[in-house]
Amino acid sequence: MLYPLKFEPILKSVIWGGKRICRYKNIYPLLDKIGESWEISGLKENISIVNNGFLSGNPLNELIKIYKEKLLGKFIYENVGAIFPLLVKFIDAKQSLSVQVHPNDIIARERHNSFGKTEMWYIIKASKGAFLYSGFQKKMNAQKYLQILKKNTFIDSLKKYIVKPGDVFFIPAGCVHAIGAGCFIVEVHQTSNITYRIYDYNRKDLNGNLRQLHTELAKDAINYKAFYSYQQKFLLQKQKTNNILINCSFFTIKKIENRKNSQIWTRHIDRFVIYICLQGKVHFLDKLNNTIDLKRGETVLIPANNSEIICLTFKEKSILLEIYIRNV
Repeated sequence: MLYPLKFEPILKSVIWGGKRICRYKNIYPLLDKIGESWEISGLKENISIVNNGFLSGNPLNELIKIYKEKLLGKFIYENVGAIFPLLVKFIDAKQSLSVQVHPNDIIARERHNSFGKTEMWYIIKASKGAFLYSGFQKKMNAQKYLQILKKNTFIDSLKKYIVKPGDVFFIPAGCVHAIGAGCFIVEVHQTSNITYRIYDYNRKDLNGNLRQLHTELAKDAINYKAFYSYQQKFLLQKQKTNNILINCSFFTIKKIENRKNSQIWTRHIDRFVIYICLQGKVHFLDKLNNTIDLKRGETVLIPANNSEIICLTFKEKSILLEIYIRNV
């Protein structure tokens, strides 16, 4: 029987990153320009490495080859294969990220032999006036898209949201989007690193060159419809500790919030479960008496053959995100 797995964070240095990830995760000395911490990744060039228990030092992809459905779950393994299907990360946008779009499964498979990239954002912290872009203000088409790019007015066509902690956004593949300066978020998405950069504020890289844009590739990947809102509306009722934030075919995400010294039991059949601790400290106990503590900024993977009964004891007032894939 597998046990709850923790992994070494994969820190990404980028021109728009800051220091908040290291502070949040208690990583010292503080590193600057860290824009992302990949918490669980199955991408070939960035495989997560276990850092607890007897499997410490083993890469996630090798564990999947060995344990197969015991780790992923039978349904997921049969439909996805020996690839971890989700990527979980923290993002610190000290500066605004580029305006971009991700292809859907069909386009990504044809062009890159990859999954598409549907994603979700949960706002952990937001500086005063922090914002993001998601979707068009009104219906667009490929011709208009090219025209406004040439006029350097592309961001004026996008919906802008001023954000606060606890806000949630669903970003399906094809949705044009950008994370603005001052946002500190959790991002969950399909296992893909395919990004088409559309607009980058005429920014230059460390060598003084304009960053590469993917104008033509993006043109065929964009969903030009204008939706009312990509921000998810949900009611956080005080008497309930579990609230579903996102429920789609790629992932289901719940917010679990509870007071100090309280307990809850979770139950999942034939699927792995990921927990991210956003606040506080939570003690996990599985049915084989394996234990693990999860504190702010940490992530744990509960393997499928060990997810049936998990007891969560809240050592402090805490907030967790629970992530899994529906067996449909």
